[in-house]
Amino acid sequence: MTDSKKKRMSMLDSLAAAGTPPAPGSMMSSNRALRSARDAVDAHHVWELDPVEIEDERYSDRLDPKDVDDLRASIEQNGQTVPILVRRHPAETNRYLLVYGRRRLEAIRASDKVKKVRALIANLDDTAALRAQVSENTGRRDLSYIERALFAQELLASGFGSQAQIAEVLNVTRSAVSMSISVAKSIGTDLARAIGPAHGIGRPRWESLAKELSNTGMGMDELCRVASDARGKAAAVEQAEEEPQLDPSVAAFEAVVRHVKKTTGPSLGRKPRPKATPLLIDGAPAGAIKRSARAVRLDLTDVDDAFAQWLDARAQDVLDELHDRWRRET
Repeated sequence: MTDSKKKRMSMLDSLAAAGTPPAPGSMMSSNRALRSARDAVDAHHVWELDPVEIEDERYSDRLDPKDVDDLRASIEQNGQTVPILVRRHPAETNRYLLVYGRRRLEAIRASDKVKKVRALIANLDDTAALRAQVSENTGRRDLSYIERALFAQELLASGFGSQAQIAEVLNVTRSAVSMSISVAKSIGTDLARAIGPAHGIGRPRWESLAKELSNTGMGMDELCRVASDARGKAAAVEQAEEEPQLDPSVAAFEAVVRHVKKTTGPSLGRKPRPKATPLLIDGAPAGAIKRSARAVRLDLTDVDDAFAQWLDARAQDVLDELHDRWRRET
C-alpha cells in the first residue's frame, strides 16, 4: 500500500483520537463508527466533485460558525489538503449527501478560483452517516458545552435514538445527556444563539443559569436583546483594539447573568436563606423554627434537660397530635 493510500485510510481513524478522552465503552463505539465510515469509502480514492452536486442536510452542531473567508483564502493559496466525506444520494444519480466537512465545502463554494471539492465517497446508510458525523463532530475540542447540549437535544428531537443511544455516540454518560438536554430546554435555542458558544463557560454555570430561568420564568425576548447588545459591543471593541479582548459570546453570557441577578435579586445558584421564627417557653427564648421549600426544622437550644428528654421520648406522639389537630382545623 502506498504512503498516500495509508494517509487517506488513517484520516478517519485519526478523528477518533481527537478531543478529550471518552469513557472506554464509549470510545469503542465512536471508533467503530469512524472505522465503518473509513471502510465504506470507495477504494479510498479521493474524488474531485462539483460543489453543486453535494447537498447538506446534516444536523448543525455550531452556534457561531467561524467565517469561512480565511479558510477559502488558504485553500486558494495552498489547495484543499483534507478531503470532505460524502455519500451517494439514495435517489438521485451523480448527487451526494455531505457527511462532514461543511466549512471546507462552503469555502470552496464561495471561491472564484477553486471549482472542485476533493472528497471521499462512502457507502453509508442514514444511520451510519449520522453516527460518523456525530463521532467526528463531538471528537473535536472546540465545541462548547451549550453547543453539545443543543446538539444532544436536536438528536433526541429528530428521533435519532434514546438518551442512552445518544450518550453512546456522544461519549458521555446517560445522566450527562439528560442534564444537558434539560439545560438546553431551559435556556432555549433563541437565547443560546443570541449568546453564542461561550467557550470557557462550563456545565455548572449553564446549569445555574438554566435553573434560575426555570424558577423565575423571565421573558426570553428581553434576555435575547441583552445578549445581542452585549455581544455586539464586545465584538466592536475586539475589532477596534489590537490586544485580545473578551470573547463576545462570553461577554453576552456574563451580561445575561448580571441582568438575571439584577432582576431576581439573589445570585445565581444561591438559595435564599430560610426565615427563622423565634420560640418562647414561659416568655423566655427557647430556640426557633425554620421553614424552607422542602422542610421544617425545629431547634430548641435553651430548654430544661428533663423537658428535652421527655420531648425526645414522645416526639412521634406529639407530631401525630399536631398533625391531627391541623387536619381538624383545615
